[in-house]
Amino acid sequence: MRCLMLVDEPLKHSCSLLVVGMHENGDQSALVKALDRKLGGALKRLREQHEFMGGLGRTKIMHTFGKLPAERILLVGLGKADELTPERLRQAAGSAMQAIKQAGVRIFSSALHQQPLKSALQCVAEGFLLARHTFFRYKTRKEENGGVEEGTFLVTASALGRSETVAAETRQICEAVCFARDLVAQPGNVATPEFLADRALEIAGKYGIKSRILERREIEAEGMGAFLAVAKGSHQPPYLILLEYRGAGIKKRPVALVGKGVTFDSGGISLKPREGMEKMKNDMGGAAAVMGTFMAAAALRLPVNLVGIIPSAENMPGGGACKPGDVVTSMSGQTIEITNTDAEGRMLLCDGLHLAQRYRPSVIIDVATLTGACVVALGHTASGLMGNDDALKRDLRRAGEATGERLWELPLWDEYDDIIKSDIADMKNAAGPHAGTISAACFLKKFAGSSRWAHLDIAGTAWEERGRPYVPKGATGVGVRLLVEYLRGIK
Repeated sequence: MRCLMLVDEPLKHSCSLLVVGMHENGDQSALVKALDRKLGGALKRLREQHEFMGGLGRTKIMHTFGKLPAERILLVGLGKADELTPERLRQAAGSAMQAIKQAGVRIFSSALHQQPLKSALQCVAEGFLLARHTFFRYKTRKEENGGVEEGTFLVTASALGRSETVAAETRQICEAVCFARDLVAQPGNVATPEFLADRALEIAGKYGIKSRILERREIEAEGMGAFLAVAKGSHQPPYLILLEYRGAGIKKRPVALVGKGVTFDSGGISLKPREGMEKMKNDMGGAAAVMGTFMAAAALRLPVNLVGIIPSAENMPGGGACKPGDVVTSMSGQTIEITNTDAEGRMLLCDGLHLAQRYRPSVIIDVATLTGACVVALGHTASGLMGNDDALKRDLRRAGEATGERLWELPLWDEYDDIIKSDIADMKNAAGPHAGTISAACFLKKFAGSSRWAHLDIAGTAWEERGRPYVPKGATGVGVRLLVEYLRGIK
């Protein structure tokens, strides 16, 4: 979808459909009051008859019958005026796009961003662009997936230059989110570790990112025994994807991003139940988030240095698969007793975290669809946050609030370390049924060294079951906007 900027007065603008935001209470904007007058009090009557009250996300399409240059008006509910937030505006824009798609409109104009919020244009553009995205690679009837081609934002002459910049940057971020969504949405027979490596090389070539792909022999030479243990049961070879983006001076220490890239997780010998196993193609959501973040950071030319580490493998119960009770040696030299082959993500990540220290990063952030326990604890609304540095966690929470990709911190006290103690090795990879998300983070903490480190568990947020205003059903691309916002805040 193209996003154009046009200087115009909304009610004098000729278009097939004009999107206007309307509050739930009587405190309406000057635009809505003027629109009501032009339509002979139609908006007031809608409220009086309880047909459209302006509730958040509610929509109503009205024909203007020649009273305005716009053929139709799409009213979008913003909720109460004093409760409007960037996230609510983002949701309203998403609801508007759903209504536009359902109505079969291909070209529309919008005054929805004309709200008293500093980030209003960005939020509305995000809502429109992210709500429009659909993964239809394997649909044979493409026309079923909508066809919105163009959106025009109406801005004043004084705001035109800045608005064009905001719209362009927002589009680049949303393209990165949709790239991540498409990676996660691909079926496991397509999105293999090699497929991920190829996509990484593509974005590296397009955006000037330094890249290197390590194959099994090189991974073995690095001593990544934990990572390799996961791949032993699969015919698909493992790959270690390394990315570097330099947007700051050579002396500035990089931010290291480590993403879990399990392209399909059967659970291995500790086989998962059949119900929902088809969604285990999304177990590389952390890898997709890291790749999308690199794509956005390079496109925006953010003044930061980044290192990306993505261990990618398939977890299958083949004849060569690792078994419960096996002991392996990680890259750090620490030994791990495998008590559950379905606790494989932390096995990849622990070697990735140790490798990250080679780059002397300022911080390390790992992103992973790691534990079902996180879904039990937080549902599908927030991602789990744990780490060893309060300032880093605070900055990530701030970024989560700003983008609507919210984080909730779980404790990582030393007392929890006891639950991953092993009788025969330095540690075991899985504990009992309690505190599963925390025990996984305790495991990872042992490989972060002295680095400032944070762990994001996106198991409950990487996939959307029902569909929300700007997050259609399926892969969400969670983590990209959050990490970009965090990187933008680095001084």
